[in-house]
Amino acid sequence: MRTEVDRLEKRIRERFVKAFVTYHLIEDGDHILVALSGGKDSLCLLEMLGKRAKIEKPQFKVEAIHVRMENIAYETSTDYLQRFCDDLGVPLHVITTSFEPSDQKPPCFLCSWNRRKQMFNLAQELGCNKIALGHHQDDLLHTSMMNLFYQGRFDTMPALLKMRKMPLSIIRPLCLVEETDIRRYAELRGYEKQVKLCPYEKDSHRDDMRTLFENIQQQNPEARHSLWNALVRAEKLVDIS
Repeated sequence: MRTEVDRLEKRIRERFVKAFVTYHLIEDGDHILVALSGGKDSLCLLEMLGKRAKIEKPQFKVEAIHVRMENIAYETSTDYLQRFCDDLGVPLHVITTSFEPSDQKPPCFLCSWNRRKQMFNLAQELGCNKIALGHHQDDLLHTSMMNLFYQGRFDTMPALLKMRKMPLSIIRPLCLVEETDIRRYAELRGYEKQVKLCPYEKDSHRDDMRTLFENIQQQNPEARHSLWNALVRAEKLVDIS
């Protein structure tokens, strides 16, 4: 008889596999660098990729990067991340960096930009052709709402994005997985939580979109599928131009 954690892992794995097959996220010969923040989403992503890499087809390699930002009080135990990666047989690269504060740009933008810069640099040094990010379906749906309500365009973070200025693709293999499943799976698997959360984590419209989306779902349980299908029909989930 399957336990709850077994059932959850099976559901997450099935949606993970469906995503990389549907959107051609993983192929033979890929060398994938996983952005490992230490949060539940990136840990789940690394677990799914690490386990899948041990299966014969498709054949691909996985490595992980954890970027520490000196001037942001956001901490994760690198000892725990190292043990987590070791258990999966995935090499871990820990990089410490910082950014200069600016009056023109918010700290979230500067922090994110510098983290991405470190990821892109390491990916190219290692010869990786893909960077995997831990965004789940809720992230993509909330982003589409933010873009629509605040920028007047219907768009989201694609499941597959081929970079135009470098030989890299960004993939989001958890794009079909719901956040509630990842949250419960993390609890059952005993994922270690971060020591400190980012002080700017709630300082954005994203939290507002999460609350709004939850309210909409209470009124219409099919809202998730309707919005996702709209993104599919509008061809917003793959960007290879």
